[in-house]
Amino acid sequence: MNWRLPLTLALLAAAIVSGWSVWTHRPATTADGGDAQRSDYLLHDFEIVVLDRQGNESFTLRAPFLERRPGDRTMSLQSPLFLIPPKRGSDAAPWEVRADTGWVSAGGDELRLRGGVVASTTGSASKPVEMTTEQLNVFPDSKRATSAVAVTVTQPGSILRGLGMEALLDSRRVRLKSNVRVRYVPPHR
Repeated sequence: MNWRLPLTLALLAAAIVSGWSVWTHRPATTADGGDAQRSDYLLHDFEIVVLDRQGNESFTLRAPFLERRPGDRTMSLQSPLFLIPPKRGSDAAPWEVRADTGWVSAGGDELRLRGGVVASTTGSASKPVEMTTEQLNVFPDSKRATSAVAVTVTQPGSILRGLGMEALLDSRRVRLKSNVRVRYVPPHR
């Protein structure tokens, strides 16, 4: 019996199996041939005014760096500053919100802020409010903010601390969910 025929058939079978394996395990590519992880644009040292569906200002964003992802159309931010105006016709003070990093949903209706978050009322508010936390989710269209972690709320006369929070930004109403502690701070004379 000739040993070349079985060896040739074995090598041919191995080549077919190898080719099929390489073909099925190759990395997926997008339709346009681009990299799905690559940003479609970057901004440096910018200011953006985002409008809601009615054409009113939803929020203003200033940051040293923004990166937009083409797949889900979300934006990642470094050291963002958000200026959130009150609802039209409201006499509430605008909010200034800072963080180490930020994320903006594709529709601009949710902001996720992480690391060193400070939210404070600005302007001539009769009772300024400041919230500090490590995580804050802001919904600018409904003028609402939430957090699932420790939050400190400081206003004239008191300091509140607790875990978890829901805030209505226009009315400056803050509800802490658990482990709430209040400290009275007498006014300076």
